[in-house]
Amino acid sequence: MLNSLSGRFVILTAVFVMLAEILIFVPSIARYREDFLMDRLERAQIASLALLADDMIDPSVQEELLDNAGVFNVVLRRDEARQLVLSSPMPHPISETFDLRDTGALELIGDAIARLSQREPDVIRVIGQPARMGGLLIEVTLETSTLRAAMVDYGLRILVLSAVISLITAIMLNLAVRRILVKPIRRLVEHMKSYASAPEDARRVIVPSASIREVREAEDTLLSLQTQLTHALKQRERLAQLGSGVAKISHDLRNILTSAQLFTDRIEMSQDPAVMRMAPKLVNSITRAVHLCESTLAFGKAEERAPVLTSFDLQEIISDVIESEKLSVADFDLSFSVDVPDGLKIRGDSEQMYRAIQNLARNARQAIVNSGSRGEISVSASETSAEWLIYVADTGPGLPPKAQEYLFQPFQGGTTRDGTGLGLSIAMELVRGHGGELTLLQTGPQGTTFRISLPKGDAAQGK
Repeated sequence: MLNSLSGRFVILTAVFVMLAEILIFVPSIARYREDFLMDRLERAQIASLALLADDMIDPSVQEELLDNAGVFNVVLRRDEARQLVLSSPMPHPISETFDLRDTGALELIGDAIARLSQREPDVIRVIGQPARMGGLLIEVTLETSTLRAAMVDYGLRILVLSAVISLITAIMLNLAVRRILVKPIRRLVEHMKSYASAPEDARRVIVPSASIREVREAEDTLLSLQTQLTHALKQRERLAQLGSGVAKISHDLRNILTSAQLFTDRIEMSQDPAVMRMAPKLVNSITRAVHLCESTLAFGKAEERAPVLTSFDLQEIISDVIESEKLSVADFDLSFSVDVPDGLKIRGDSEQMYRAIQNLARNARQAIVNSGSRGEISVSASETSAEWLIYVADTGPGLPPKAQEYLFQPFQGGTTRDGTGLGLSIAMELVRGHGGELTLLQTGPQGTTFRISLPKGDAAQGK
């Protein structure tokens, strides 16, 4: 009960209501004391008027009048003359005098608290204004035991009433909080538990329905998180299935390519000039394909292997990429240009860098071919004291908005209608494996330019 939101709310409500009642109790008990004393003054005035009407009242009647008024003495001031109208013996000397004619609220509160805290009875003098212009001043003496007993009784009744009001208020607020706040929160928690048991099930995603703004905002946020997580889980499942399928295909493809390698060995022995020119490139392509299949089978997951760093001629790698792309567009008006300084060597994994540049060049070639207009693909490179820079540019139509929004994200950042977006994702992963960055410099109707930057570091000494 105490650990629940509603239970703590009940306790806090009761405490705060009691505090409010205490703040009300202090001035109310002071007002009760003032009313009690004023009542004694009015009674004493009535008793004194009876005596003034008949000076020959029997002493026993005077005693009865004082007893009914609850005072010992009555002094009435009329026409500037102060007159002791009624009197009787007092059990104690007068200890204090209180003038009710001009007393502030704080003074009344202080006198009331002092009276409650003083258990021993004493005799006090009270001065007040006579009712209905019955004189200039009236003064009485009385014992405080009756006053304190009446104040204690009144205070107890106030406290009991406050406790009842607090309990009723707490119960009503508890019911209201349960309906307005606790119930929506519990519903939110139940949705979270239900979704956690099967996050891939889209039917368990919350449907916001709360009318309270704060709870509705929490539901909307939870809906966004659940939707993103469900999408991510489905994407992960899809990638896992794709990885399993790729591993199976790679296994059989490796066997086929191994057989093809045996045939290329014989082709290299041919004396035909055309065959002799094309055979090395064919051997290199098949060798790269075999290595790729072996890597897929070895790791069986989406992550690339760590690059094997060696020093290689960048121009040779780019030339192989350009030759491969030229074969793909033999009947299309597409030109290629290469601007790489002679002898520029970089340190990295030659196979992985070939794949990264090839993916960029292939995307550029597909964009130009799909546009139906002639175009050009240029690959250039340079170096600084800190890094090597490789640029792949084209004169295609530019990346579509969706591709720019989901750039480098697999299955979302495709540059063509049937594209998967894997090319840019693979290129980014390969470049980052070298500690570098793949950046989109510009895209638009005039074309697209990507830049690969590879840090040199200590590897610069190995050039």
